[in-house]
Parts: sequence; C-alpha cells; structure tokens
Amino acid sequence: MGMICCKGVRTGLHGLVGLSFHLSNLEWYEALRLSVRNFFSEIFNGTRMPALLKINSEKTTVNRLKKDIKQLNLKLSELQALLEEKDGQLWQLRSNASSLVDASTEETKSSSSVVYEENRLISKDSRETCPPATFQIGEAEVNQDWIVAGPAGIRPEINISKSDPNLSSQSSLRAGDGGTADSIQLFQDGPYNENGRESHVEDFPEVKVDFQETFLGHTSPITRCSFSASGNNIASASEDGTVRIWTYDSSTPASRNATIYCGAKIMSLDWECKSDRLLLIGTADGGIKAWNVDAKRVVCDLNTSEAFPSVLDIKCSPVEPIFVSAAASKGHGSSHLDSLGFASLTVWNMKTWKAMTVLPLGKDPPAITSLSFNHNGKILAAAATDGMIHMFDMSAGLQITGWPAHDSAISSILFGPDETSIFSLGVDGKVLEWSLQNQGQILWSRNCSRFCDPESSKNCRHEMALDANGRRLLVTSGSVRAPIYQVRGHAIGLRTLPHSAAITTVDWHPTLPLFVTGSADNSVRVTSMS
Repeated sequence: MGMICCKGVRTGLHGLVGLSFHLSNLEWYEALRLSVRNFFSEIFNGTRMPALLKINSEKTTVNRLKKDIKQLNLKLSELQALLEEKDGQLWQLRSNASSLVDASTEETKSSSSVVYEENRLISKDSRETCPPATFQIGEAEVNQDWIVAGPAGIRPEINISKSDPNLSSQSSLRAGDGGTADSIQLFQDGPYNENGRESHVEDFPEVKVDFQETFLGHTSPITRCSFSASGNNIASASEDGTVRIWTYDSSTPASRNATIYCGAKIMSLDWECKSDRLLLIGTADGGIKAWNVDAKRVVCDLNTSEAFPSVLDIKCSPVEPIFVSAAASKGHGSSHLDSLGFASLTVWNMKTWKAMTVLPLGKDPPAITSLSFNHNGKILAAAATDGMIHMFDMSAGLQITGWPAHDSAISSILFGPDETSIFSLGVDGKVLEWSLQNQGQILWSRNCSRFCDPESSKNCRHEMALDANGRRLLVTSGSVRAPIYQVRGHAIGLRTLPHSAAITTVDWHPTLPLFVTGSADNSVRVTSMS
C-alpha cells in the first residue's frame, strides 16, 4: 500500500514536471512568434511604408504637373490666337502705310508738276524772287518688309522732310515695336568708303573685337570659306582654283594645314558633319573632290554629268554618310546667275563614292543655288533661281512641299536654330524668315539691298550665316564692311571691321561667337566678338 502511494506520487510528480515543461515550451514559442512579428513589423514599417509614401507623393506630383501642363497648353492656345490677331493687324498696318506712302508720292509728283506748269507762266525775275517750295519723300524705295508690327491701335509714322538735291537726305519709317525692332532706317546717300563706293553700314556700331587674325595665303578673290565641324580648322577657296586648310588658333597643331589645287574655280565647300576628317569641294567644271585631312590627299575625285558642269552647292547629311550636290547646266548670260541653266540634285554615298539617286525637280527646273539639311538629315531645303523654296523628304527621295519665297532668285538658304523656321536671302537683298508650322507666314525680315553690289554679284552669290544661337545673322556685302543683324531682337545691328574690298563669303563658328569673312581683296579674316 505504501509502495502504491509512493508510485502514484512519483507519477504525479512526473506529470507535473511534463506539464511544466510543456507550458514553458508554449511560452517560448509565443515569445518567438512575437519576436518574429515585431521583427517583420519593423522591416515593413522601415521600408515598405516609406516606399508607399514616396510613391503616393510622386503620384500627387505627377497629377499636379499634369494640371499645370493643361493650364500652360490653354495659355499657349490663347497666345497663339493673340499672335494670329496681331499678325492680321501687322498686315493691315503694312497695307495702310504702303497706301499712304504711294498716295504721298503721287501727290508730290502731281504737286511738282503743277508747280512746274505754273512756273512756266511766271517771269524769270519773279521765279528768282519767289522760288517755289516743294516737299517730297526721300527717294529711297519704301518696301513693305521695312514696316514693323506695332501694338494694336498704333499706326506707323512716316516722316516727310523738305529735301534739297545738294544735300544727303534720310527718310525714316518708324512703328511701335511688335517684337522685332524699335526702328528701321532707309538710307539714300551715305558716306563713302576707301574705294569711293557708298558705305552703307556706317549707321551700325562697330563690333567689339577680342582678337582678329588675317590669312593672306590666297592670290585671288575668295569664293568660299567654312569652319570645320569642331571649329578648329577653316577651309577657304579662291577663284584661282585653290583651297587652303588652316587654323586660326596658335594652340592648335597646324599639322592639317594644306593647299589643294583643283584646276577650276571653286563653287562650293562643305565639311563632313561628324568630324574634321573630310572636306568636299565642288568646282565650276563639274568636279567633286573629297579631301582627307589626316592623309592629306584626295580620296575621291567625282564628276557630274557633262550637261551639269557647275557644282553650285554641296551639303553633307548630319547623320548618314551621304551628301547632296546641286549642279547646274550652262546658261546664256554673262553674270553669275544668268550663266546658270537647269538644275540637277544628286544624292551620293560617301562609302562607295557613287551616285545613289537624283531628286525630282520636274521638267527643265531652274538652277538650285543653295542647300540646307535639318538636324536629323530627314529634310533637305533647296533654293532656286526662280525664287522657289523646295523641301524634300530624304527617306522617300521625294519633294514634300514648296512655295514661292522671292520675286527674284534666292542665293542662300538656312534652317533656323530650332528648325521651326527657315531663312532665305534673295539676290534683291531681302532676308525673310519663314514659318515651317504655318507655311507662307513671314516671321522676320530685313532688306539688305543696300549691301548688294551688282559688280561683286556677277562673280559670286550673296551669302548669309547664322551664329550657334541663331540670334545673329551675318550677310555678305558689296562694301568693305558686312552687317550683322540681331534676329528678332531689339538691339541695333553691328558692322564688321573693314577689309579693303567687298566681302564675298561668311561663316560662323559652330559653338563660339567667332566668324570668318572672305573678301575680294584675297584675304580671309577670323574675328572673335567680345
């Protein structure tokens, strides 16, 4: 009995110990579970929650930006409508001013005629005692492109002053500024330059120069000059058939300097767009040469067809290894433009050096004088001697649009810096900036006819160049100085330092405020603006 009691007690004790051990295990598992939950909770709170908060914040920002963009688009639409309204007012102002000037001119002529008839009836003594007073508008031609848009309700003011045939006279046509310029002056008889020829740029302040370098390596008038893709080298061509490659910077190695003898007058130059390695040269006898600057030799010597001997312009694609040549047949005139006949536009492969295709221009097309690619090489603009601008889709090899831009031949064409516009320069001296979004709309204009010299234009084309920012336009000149216009700016233009003869070719550095001018005095100058 006593043994049974002891065994029962021992069994009970073992049960209690087992129960105690089981309870401790449960507590341990519970503690472990709580620890794991707290651990993952801390991880969740430390990473997931901030990430969710960040995503939520970014979504809020995106939604706010979308609302801002909608508001900006709405404001842009309103501004576009206002711009169109102002454009209509501009044309109305131009029309009114032109009518007013024409009426005043007719009235002056009529008045002068009446005075003359009356004076025939008056004795000589009477005429000497009481000379008739006549008023007339200055003889400078008034062109609608000189009239600048002003705010609504402001009419252009035309100054009519008493004139004396023995005095130099000046007429000014002013209008309130509409985002183009504050005043434009028309000049008649200006001061004269060193050669006795009228100097038309004395009204512009002289450009402030950091430095200027003059290259005297040529023996004939300069026909072309061009900066390389990096701007470190310059190619300049002369009427004597030579092309020289040189550097204006003393810190740049002169190892690439060279003289290329082409045997004919150089009509066009263009550098490969991606490097300074290749220079393309077009001549008056149908030759196209590719000069390798590193190897210092001609790597390819092409010829256009005999029917189109004059290579008027060459342009390399900024993206693909191709270039386009604009060649012309012979005309029957003696001047540069009259000597040009029909046009031929050929696309060449720069790897195989073979012609790929001929761009369509229609039957007996007028000569193409100037070419310009857009930034990705998909669009090519071409200017013709009949005043037309042609636009080609290079991927399809077809003309996509075109419009009559000038009443006379176009000598130079350039895409604007943002490529929403295109600049054209006519042989009549008119510079027009055309909208590519609203075809046929003129955004900005200048009349450079006072810088066009008929003598110099007989041998070369009138040319222009835009700086890297597209804010300054440099134009060739029949005077010893060339004008630099502020495109759509309020500041007055500038004038270059003088050569000793007409300025026949111009170009801007691709990135710096640096320009090059070639002259009929055989010199080439590089000028750095301050």
